[in-house]
Amino acid sequence: MKTRTLVVVAVALMLAFPATEGFTAEWHQLVETVGTHGSINWSEGIITATGIGTPPEKYYGKPQARPMALRAAQLDAYRNLLEVTRGVRVDSTTVVRDSMVESDVIRSQVEGMVKGAQTVKKEYLSDGTVEVTVAMDLRGGFAQLILPKDIKQVPEIKTISPALPAPPMVGDAPVPPTPVPTTPTPAPTIFTGLVVDASGLNARPAMSPKIFDENEQEVYGSGYVSREFAVQQGMAGYARDMTAAQSNPRVTNEPFTVKGLRTEGPGRSNVVISNADAGKIRSASENLSFLKKCRVMIVLD
Repeated sequence: MKTRTLVVVAVALMLAFPATEGFTAEWHQLVETVGTHGSINWSEGIITATGIGTPPEKYYGKPQARPMALRAAQLDAYRNLLEVTRGVRVDSTTVVRDSMVESDVIRSQVEGMVKGAQTVKKEYLSDGTVEVTVAMDLRGGFAQLILPKDIKQVPEIKTISPALPAPPMVGDAPVPPTPVPTTPTPAPTIFTGLVVDASGLNARPAMSPKIFDENEQEVYGSGYVSREFAVQQGMAGYARDMTAAQSNPRVTNEPFTVKGLRTEGPGRSNVVISNADAGKIRSASENLSFLKKCRVMIVLD
C-alpha cells in the first residue's frame, strides 16, 4: 500500500508540471516523453499514459454517457501505456518489445501488468469527454521480469588481504628479516557511490546501463550488481543536474564523480569513462559494495 501511495504522489507531481517533447525535468528529474500520450520518468521509475474517451452520440445527455466515456478513456490509456512500455530501453541494444517478441510468457505478463496499472487522474470535460491517466512502476515485479537474467544475487563483498611470502629458512629456523626503510603506501579511497556525468554526450537512459573504461573493460554492469537491489531501485538513478545527483541519498555522502567520454551501443545507454577513473573505482574491494547495491547516478541532458 505504501508503494502504491508513493506512485500516486509522484505521478500527481509529474502531472502538475507536464513534460515537453523529448527530455525535460521538474525538480531536476529526467522525464522522457513518448508520442503524444505517454512518458517515462527515469528519476522516479514510473511510466504514465493518458487516454481519452467519448460516449456514443446517442447517449449524450443521458446517465450512461459518463460511465461509457470513462470506460473508453481507461481502455485507451491502457493501450497507450502498453505502447510506451514496449519502447522502454532495457539496455543499449534491447527494448522491452524485443523481450515480448521472444517470449510469450513475458508478453502476457507485461500485458497483465499494464492492465493492472493504477489510475492516477480522471478529468471530466464539459463536452462529455473524459481523460484518464494511468501509471506503472518500472521497478518491482516489472524489473524482475525484464532485467537480464545474468543479474544474480551477489554475496556480501569481503576485503581480501594480500598473501605474505614465506620467510627464508636456515635449517629449521627462519632468518630474521633485514629492516628496509619503506614509504607508506597511501590507502585506496573508499567511495559510497558513483556519479557519472554523461551530459553533452546525447546519452539515453535504460534499465540496465553499463559503464566501460577506455579499453572496453566493464567497470559497472549486470555482473556487478545484486539482483535484489536492481529490482527494488533500478540499476542506476538518473538526474539532469549534477548537484541533485551528488546529493541524492542513493549515493550517500562520499560519491566519486567521473566524466563520461562517450557513449557505446546503438541505444547510447552505455558510457565510457577514463582508465584513470576506472582504476580509482577498482582500487579497493570495498568499492564493489556500493556497485553491488546499485549506488550509481547518471547525469544526462
